[in-house]
Amino acid sequence: MNKLNQDGAASGLAVSLILTVVLLLGAIGFGYWAYASRQDYKDNTDAKIDVAVKKAVAAESARKDKQFTEDYKKPLKTYNGPSALGSIVVQYPKTWSGYVDATTSGDAALDAYFNPNVVPSVEDENSTFALRVRLLNQPYPDVVDDYKGQNSIGKTATISAYALPKLPKVVGVKVVGAISERSDGTIIVLPLRSQTLEIQTDGNQYLNDFNKYILPNFTFSP
Repeated sequence: MNKLNQDGAASGLAVSLILTVVLLLGAIGFGYWAYASRQDYKDNTDAKIDVAVKKAVAAESARKDKQFTEDYKKPLKTYNGPSALGSIVVQYPKTWSGYVDATTSGDAALDAYFNPNVVPSVEDENSTFALRVRLLNQPYPDVVDDYKGQNSIGKTATISAYALPKLPKVVGVKVVGAISERSDGTIIVLPLRSQTLEIQTDGNQYLNDFNKYILPNFTFSP
């Protein structure tokens, strides 16, 4: 009987000893990890602060550059179209250039192109423009039907009602997506007397300028 008690006591002591060793090793490991982390933070504090400062400076510089770019677009330039063609008024950033054909011949009575710095070749079908304004010698319903037809040939275009902020009573449509068989963009289509006015930006690169400067300031005489 005494032998059993001695064996049980010995087993309990061994288990306690093992648990104590495991806990001690765990405490030593945690202590080493905590010390190493603290030492790393202490050793690299200056470097980490330097990285954080550089990121903050870069972010502020980018913000100022963006603000400067926006401010430099003002005051806006103004194009005034002939009164015979509806007295179209286009206001656009002063950093853009324009090319206007108002020869009143062909499919368009007026075809105007605007782009930052230099206007690309208007003869090259692959050229894209920040802004294009056309007065087509076609009835408004026919032009809108052409854009609706884009969806029937596998192109995707979203068409919704639209009116310019300065001419809320002249309601046309906004086409977003496939504005032609070869390109995407955004185009406003409006009736102008017996003709059709189109205000277009290719792609999305200048969509912000289109919405911020062009459309809010665009007007004509219905």
